[in-house]
Amino acid sequence: MTCAQWEVQRLLGRCLLRIQQYERLMKAIVAHHDLSGPATALEAIRAARVEDAATKTLGTMVGQLFGSYVVTDSGLEEELADPVVGEVATVRMRLQLSMGAEDYQRTQAELRDLVALRNGLVHHFIDHHDLWSVQGCRSAQEALVGAYSRIDQHFEQLRGWAEHMDQARRLAAEFVQSSAFHELVVNGIAPDGSIDWAASGIVRGLREAIGELAEDGWTPAAKAGRWILAKYPDQVPSKYGCSSWRQVVHESRLFELRYREVDGQRAGYYRERGA
Repeated sequence: MTCAQWEVQRLLGRCLLRIQQYERLMKAIVAHHDLSGPATALEAIRAARVEDAATKTLGTMVGQLFGSYVVTDSGLEEELADPVVGEVATVRMRLQLSMGAEDYQRTQAELRDLVALRNGLVHHFIDHHDLWSVQGCRSAQEALVGAYSRIDQHFEQLRGWAEHMDQARRLAAEFVQSSAFHELVVNGIAPDGSIDWAASGIVRGLREAIGELAEDGWTPAAKAGRWILAKYPDQVPSKYGCSSWRQVVHESRLFELRYREVDGQRAGYYRERGA
């Protein structure tokens, strides 16, 4: 074997090693960027996604990446199914990289070309180059130097995406441990101060109070408030920007509110809408 042939083998091996690094990083992104399921089964689901990604070809992974991790600016919104009453607690984490429409189409086309380049190197390289002639070896060496440059550019791009995803995961982990996350999940209070009343802790308390204190289908708001404060001391109207329990009932829009005269005073009673 001539020195020229040895050099072709070296350059081809370098390209294939870089491609394998690329594929390994691609599989990690595909496996980890989207995770959802029952909270108690997340680790098993993650392991299954890793195992599934390990069997995928580069072409398949590129197809999965676009529209899932890499999206257009208009593709960020997604309708999520309403939770089923009584369903176990579920978690979903999806990390995405948004691009403009032109960049999205260009990047998608470039990665398709990379897949074709990879397949050509693996399956057809010796069909396209005469490695038994000096000129053929020179042509092969030039092709491999150019191929490595393209592969390496894609690898650096993918490494940037992976770093972006890792940073987003760290920020998400920090948010999960923050008081803002607790307020959002437990009390339905978003960081901007808006309130998801249906998910709020105080509404859950009002519903529990109905089961304990309802009188002919209606529950006295003041009495419910005292019951809630005894059981959940942190669930107070002021947390939700309200000055009274009756205001909470009214602002939530989830209950009917009526007034009765009790011992010469006007008292508020509430019940679930549609009850």
